[in-house]
Amino acid sequence: MYNNSILSKECYQIVGACMNVHKELGSGFHESIYQDALEVELSRLGIPFIREKELSIVYKGVKLKTFYKADFVCYDQIIVEIKALNELHSVHTAQVLNYLKVSNLPAGLLINFGEQSLKHEKYVRKNVE
Repeated sequence: MYNNSILSKECYQIVGACMNVHKELGSGFHESIYQDALEVELSRLGIPFIREKELSIVYKGVKLKTFYKADFVCYDQIIVEIKALNELHSVHTAQVLNYLKVSNLPAGLLINFGEQSLKHEKYVRKNVE
């Protein structure tokens, strides 16, 4: 599911904003602190975003009452999911992939502020060129 050319400039800018936050705060804070700081940084850099965007889930044509909430959607195209963990696991990747599936957005970034150096993964929805 990885295609480096999809929205590469935009993803690079978002990851750069995350690196600025991590450089300033380091690791060890709660996820909500990184969300707040990233909101400040994205605004400062002029990167358009929606925080905690609700993503509806449709089952057999029926919109379910339960929904996902993406940490950020940037440029109306990129889901940004933030973690503050010692390490990422496959369940975190699955979360981003599910967000891509239900949102129909082309790309997602999984960012982990919890490690000594910032970790990030880019995912692209299948059939996006």
